[in-house]
Amino acid sequence: MREVEKWGRTVEEAVAEALADLGISRDEAEVEILEEREVARGLLGLRRDREVKVRVRERASNGEFAAEFVRQVGDLLGLPLKVVAREERGVIVVDVEGEGVGLLIGRRGQTLEALQFLVGLATSRRSGARVAVSVDVEGYRRRRGEALERLARRMAERVVRTGREVVLDPMPPRERRIVHLALQGNPRVVTTSRGEEPNRQVVIAPVN
Repeated sequence: MREVEKWGRTVEEAVAEALADLGISRDEAEVEILEEREVARGLLGLRRDREVKVRVRERASNGEFAAEFVRQVGDLLGLPLKVVAREERGVIVVDVEGEGVGLLIGRRGQTLEALQFLVGLATSRRSGARVAVSVDVEGYRRRRGEALERLARRMAERVVRTGREVVLDPMPPRERRIVHLALQGNPRVVTTSRGEEPNRQVVIAPVN
């Protein structure tokens, strides 16, 4: 991100000059006041004025902010991460790669869910409006989604064969939705959710 530092008699004056140099509007900038000083003016230097120094930085997009947030989490954990963000259908998708990234996934993706929540919260707070964010590590969500779809179809076959319902292990809301969607076109079974978070489960039952 580009940035410049400027002195001015007021914050507004210094910021205006910096914005002109960067060629951006005030809404596209982040401003940091660095220091203030007294300056002697006039022929004999008898008049004392104050000046202020500001740093104006081009404001990052939501995607850039989300990616940087994840990088900083990696730095805190000693993980050098490669992070790329893009927007798909109104959702900021953050892809993460690197050594030891399994630490960011955790058991059954619980750590990844927590990380995604924090990134979404921070990005929304900065933006002033809710921002949908999806964080994936080494394609874990894609692989997990495909595995859940296979599990759903396999369990549906068992339900049809035995005539008895099957209750899956507890899952977060996003994963339960994958199961529901995978079986919504199957006329022989019906899916519901049962229990309370974080132990809410998907139930696959035969259609009577």
